[in-house]
Amino acid sequence: MKPIFKIKRFNELSLSELYESLQLRSEVFVVEQNCVYQDVDGKDTKAIHVLGMFDNTVVAYARLFEPGDYFQNASIGRVVISEKYRDRKWGHDLIKESLQAIKTHYNAKEVTISAQLYLKKFYESHGFIQQGEGYLEDGIPHIEMNLSFV
Repeated sequence: MKPIFKIKRFNELSLSELYESLQLRSEVFVVEQNCVYQDVDGKDTKAIHVLGMFDNTVVAYARLFEPGDYFQNASIGRVVISEKYRDRKWGHDLIKESLQAIKTHYNAKEVTISAQLYLKKFYESHGFIQQGEGYLEDGIPHIEMNLSFV
C-alpha cells in the first residue's frame, strides 16, 4: 500500500493535518538531524502543502512555493518521510506528487530546491541537476538543484 496524497493551501489544512505536519517536520529536522533552527518560519501560509496520509496519519510531507516566493523559480521544501516508512521508497511518490502540483497550481517551467547533499542522487533520479558549489544551511551540507520541465 501507498500513502494517499492531499494537496492543500494553508487555510484548507485541518488542525490535525497542520499539527501532524509540524510534528513530523520537528521529529525529523530538529530531533533526528539534531538541528536547532526555526522550522515554523512564517512561510507556511504562502505554501501549498503536500500531505502523504497512511493509516489516517501524515507520514510524508512537502511544501511548495510559487516562483518568487522562495527562489526565482517554483520550489519544493521541507521534504520529509517518517522514519518508520522510509524503507517503502515513498519519497519518490512524494516528489512526483509535488512536481505535478507545481505544474498544476503554478504552471511553472522550472523548480529550484535546496537539497541536503546526501540526497543528491535521489533528486537526480527525478531530473534535478546540481547548480554551483555546496553550502551549509543550518549546519547541514546542502546544494542548490534545478529541474526544467521544458
